Amino acid sequence: MRKNNQYYTRKIHRFLGVFIGIQFFFWTLSGLYFSWTDIDEIHGDHFHSEHMMHSPATNLVPPSTLDSTLEVATMELRFVRHQPYYWVNGEKLFHAQTGELQSEITEEQAKEIAQIYIKGNYGIKEAEYLTEAGSHHEYRGRPLPAWAIHFDHPEKLTAYIDAKSGNFERVRHSSWRVFDFLWMFHTMDYAGRDNFNNLLLRAFSLFGMLTITSGFTLFFMTTKKKRKP
Repeated sequence: MRKNNQYYTRKIHRFLGVFIGIQFFFWTLSGLYFSWTDIDEIHGDHFHSEHMMHSPATNLVPPSTLDSTLEVATMELRFVRHQPYYWVNGEKLFHAQTGELQSEITEEQAKEIAQIYIKGNYGIKEAEYLTEAGSHHEYRGRPLPAWAIHFDHPEKLTAYIDAKSGNFERVRHSSWRVFDFLWMFHTMDYAGRDNFNNLLLRAFSLFGMLTITSGFTLFFMTTKKKRKP
């Protein structure tokens, strides 16, 4: 009976080891990468310009003169290309000194915004207009449409500008992309990468505990007890 128990315990332990071994490898590999990298550098903070010089917010037109048909629920004064703008109801952008409505940020304006917020004099390779971003896109979950400004940089630097508000949203580079790829394996969310409560992760966590338990069980079953004299 004792041999039969050991036999089945070994079978279970070996099967579980092979079944979840690859995922354990990626958990360990991604954990090592996360612990050996600076999260601020992954976010691209070292690419951001520290000081934003803006023109004085003077000679502003009264918000009531922007659009007589506009019902204002929220309004924010923000700077786009060092110029003051009213961002109204989270959808319309008005120049705060002229009252002119800016329907969308143009390509040239997006390039200018990106160069203002990115530290260093890097050349721009191309500008890409995005109307959609899938669940695996590096700009996922952010406002659309948007401009992706690709810089001529060894890290394949890309700045993302909201085409509606002119807001500088994100900067992405090669190290972040490696981090994001490993993060997918770490969370086991192969659909969107950011769901830490998916069923696959829960199942493999339980299988991992079962593997550890079977290993301890096998250890104690195969340990010879000392006989009393």
